[in-house]
This record gives sequence, C-alpha cells and structure tokens, in this order.
Amino acid sequence: MEFQDKVLKCIDCGTNFVFTAGEQLFFHDKQFKNEPKRCKGCKTKRVAVLAPISQSGQGTNKVETRTVCSQCGKETTVPFRPTQGRPVFCRECFQQKRQMVSA
Repeated sequence: MEFQDKVLKCIDCGTNFVFTAGEQLFFHDKQFKNEPKRCKGCKTKRVAVLAPISQSGQGTNKVETRTVCSQCGKETTVPFRPTQGRPVFCRECFQQKRQMVSA
C-alpha cells in the first residue's frame, strides 16, 4: 500500500497540518483506525496538560509488593505483582543480571 501526504485540519486551533506518508505508514503498521485530529503544537499542549493528571496518581493503581529476592534472599519491594513460578530480584541483583546479559 502506497501512502501520500494528506492535509488535515486541527480540531483545536483550526490550522491545516500535513499527515505525512511516513506517519500514515506508522498508523497502518500499528493498526490505528483514526487519523490524527490535532497538529503537533496542539498535541504537545494537550500532553503537557494531561501528563500531570496521570502522574498525580488519579486513574492509576500503583502496586508495590513486598517479596524476597530469588537470588540473594534479601527482602525487597517491587512495583508489580510477582507471577508465581517466576524469579523476583532486588534492585542490586537485577542490575547485576542486566549487566551480565548486556556484556
């Protein structure tokens, strides 16, 4: 499928903006159904307004679980609910494991 640049109108400010062929390909690959509604400037403003709301904890249930590290046995807190049968590591052991894998 070949895409061509499209001119769209921003629903916030009413200015025209270009929905490039590359952006259309990205939307197609991600299986997005709708075209963008806002220009980059209005989208940036909207994200700046909405980000503090989501970071304040409203609408998100942050989970912290106390558990024991599978490697060193130290008690630790992790930001998720561990899945049964999968190892859980403290920060230090996790960093060591990450360094060993990347080396």
